[in-house]
Amino acid sequence: MELITPQIGLLFWMTISFLTLMFILKRFAWGPIMGALKEREDSISEALDQARLAKEEMDKLHSSNEKLLEDAKAERNEMIKEARELKDSIVAEAKEKAKEVTDKEMISARENIAREKTAAVSEIREQVALLSIEIAEKILKEQLSDGDKQKQRAEDMLKDLELN
Repeated sequence: MELITPQIGLLFWMTISFLTLMFILKRFAWGPIMGALKEREDSISEALDQARLAKEEMDKLHSSNEKLLEDAKAERNEMIKEARELKDSIVAEAKEKAKEVTDKEMISARENIAREKTAAVSEIREQVALLSIEIAEKILKEQLSDGDKQKQRAEDMLKDLELN
């Protein structure tokens, strides 16, 4: 049953590892991601404001404003596309790092289980050997306790030797 239930130490270190990972991600990953997204949002918002101004000018200068409006839409789409690509790459990188950490912890746990299993099997073998020796010793003591039985056994052995 000990091999199935996790030990307190394992749970403690897994919790410490998880909290450390969360702290590192919050400190170095989520802050820059959110800053970059805010910066992109501001630049997109700024582009939208420029598009509105261009539309007002379009009422005044219809022919030149069509070109400005198309440029603003293209720029906005490019910024949105870049923001999505950046978000996807950052999320994929964070997932990959989390998977690596999880894989390392799983490998470590499997190695610990294998070591404990080997130690248990070795201990069982030692106990079986000791019990076998004790049983053989008791059987021999019982068989050799009677003098007549000893003589009979010695004669049987001599006969077997003479036959061979």
